[in-house]
Amino acid sequence: MGEKKHVTLHITGMTCAACSSRIEKVLNKMDGVEANVNLAMEKATIEYDPAKQSVRDIQEKIEKLGYGVATEKVMLDIEGMTCAACAARIEKGLQRMEGVERATVNLATNSAVVEYKEGIISVEAILEKIKKLGYKGQVRKEEEGAGVKEEQLKQKQRQLMISIVLSLPLLYTMIAHLPFDLGLPMPDWLMNPWVQLLFATPVQFYIGGPFYVGAYRALRNKSANMDVLVALGTSAAYFYSLAEAVKTIGNAHYMPNLYFETSAVLITLVLVGKYFEARAKGRTTEAISKLLSLQAKEALVVRDGKEVKVPLEQVAVGDTIIVKPGEKIPVDGIVIAGASAVDESMITGESIPVDKKAGDRVIGATINTTGTLTIRAEKVGKDTALANIVKIVEEAQGSKAPIQRLADVISGIFVPIVVGIAVLAFVVWYFFVAPGDLPKALEVGIAVLVIACPCALGLATPTSIMVGTGKGAEHGILFKGGEYLEETHKINAVLLDKTGTVTKGKPEVTDVIEFQEGMLDYAVSAESGSEHPLAQAVVEYGKRQQIPVKPLERFTALAGHGIEATVAGKRVLVGTRKLMKENNVDMSQHEAKMVQLETEGKTAMLVAI
Repeated sequence: MGEKKHVTLHITGMTCAACSSRIEKVLNKMDGVEANVNLAMEKATIEYDPAKQSVRDIQEKIEKLGYGVATEKVMLDIEGMTCAACAARIEKGLQRMEGVERATVNLATNSAVVEYKEGIISVEAILEKIKKLGYKGQVRKEEEGAGVKEEQLKQKQRQLMISIVLSLPLLYTMIAHLPFDLGLPMPDWLMNPWVQLLFATPVQFYIGGPFYVGAYRALRNKSANMDVLVALGTSAAYFYSLAEAVKTIGNAHYMPNLYFETSAVLITLVLVGKYFEARAKGRTTEAISKLLSLQAKEALVVRDGKEVKVPLEQVAVGDTIIVKPGEKIPVDGIVIAGASAVDESMITGESIPVDKKAGDRVIGATINTTGTLTIRAEKVGKDTALANIVKIVEEAQGSKAPIQRLADVISGIFVPIVVGIAVLAFVVWYFFVAPGDLPKALEVGIAVLVIACPCALGLATPTSIMVGTGKGAEHGILFKGGEYLEETHKINAVLLDKTGTVTKGKPEVTDVIEFQEGMLDYAVSAESGSEHPLAQAVVEYGKRQQIPVKPLERFTALAGHGIEATVAGKRVLVGTRKLMKENNVDMSQHEAKMVQLETEGKTAMLVAI
């Protein structure tokens, strides 16, 4: 058996847990395939043996079930093309790649538009292929996937508003006919069956059209899902009402039993649920977007002896990168020159910047604070620490908790059972409870069909996992999978691996031991020239204590040691033991006190004047 491969496919057309359960079951029957389909994320995580199955086989199986595998589109700028043969060569080369659906190369604009299956192939692999063909490609602009999702959400909102506007008059007729008198006026025209038909038809077939499509796909594949229940229940109400309306033709005295409001209001309520579900998904994926936004967008790279700003995507392993004070470190790498303090709090949670010098490793997306660093890129793109954190969050959102697997098993057989119960309820009411009362029996059957809709059963669990892991990531807590999230209710103790204390993310002065009158005046004045968080804490303390700032004549930051400054004509040193030793300052009498403060988790700073 060969080595197994992993792929994540974005599946379209799933509407309920029965859909995801069916796809998972069918894929797992394929030889050499293990699949995990997540309804909330609309993704299938698949492990397969390439010797037995290809991604194309898996994709075809999904499409045969009536669902789709989403494609992404990327626009590339291509350098090096000189004639139509170049464009044709790139086009053919890309179209031969597994996962690329369509590639169009335009020689006139030196660009290419590539449609590809996300999960099967990456943009990096496409760019690598162009490079192998002898050309240079780069992404024209950051893809606006969030904008597409925003537009989809707006479309759902528009459909919902149309449905509400058309359903409200019908809902009014239902409320006005409640058994107790509300005193609501009832216009005759609103009780006209043809007026009600006019309101209900667009909701039933235009707004509710996707339910019919979903039901058809499910039944064609010998399965049943939520769409089957909604389509059956609302159609029964709609077509019974239509038949009643037809009976009024030529018979002005006939009082029809109309249930147009039932079908329209039910579709509207289901749409409300779907809209809130889409919003929950959107908010949760923001956590991943926020994580991705932490990385730098471009890097200052040394190429051919010149410093050039390039997009992050163009940074390669081995590149020499200059990172100036206040800038984000673009990729994971090793310092080859310079010294500085780096704020790594977004990775480690430690608020105090870590001193870095030649030979030390740095992490992408952390912030360089004081000095200029020259680093060699070691890990770029999907190999960086931040990219791996994003991957963990995505995998956690897509993983299944044990309780969800149980929900999926139940939802797989739920719909046929509900349909059977609805038919049984109809028969019992029509023949025994209210013999011959078709409207009442139909009402009971429809109620069973729609109220038993398995939305909550199949959707609540994956959505809660998705929202939970997303919220956790937003607050700096990472869950490796759904099963760990499910077990959190059993936690009775939390252990924090911190340097002696739980910090609030910002250092502050806690103790001042003054051995010389006016020492603090000089320390605060000297630190006013530094951007280091420890220096800022000293300056803030000085402001609170209203300490007068003396003129700062000279200032030098000594990375990893502290600072040296000239304040009001006096030389001032503020920093570590190492700084004092290098300047032959005797500090032996203060060593015991420093050790005591450090054991309390405090950072002790020495001041020499």
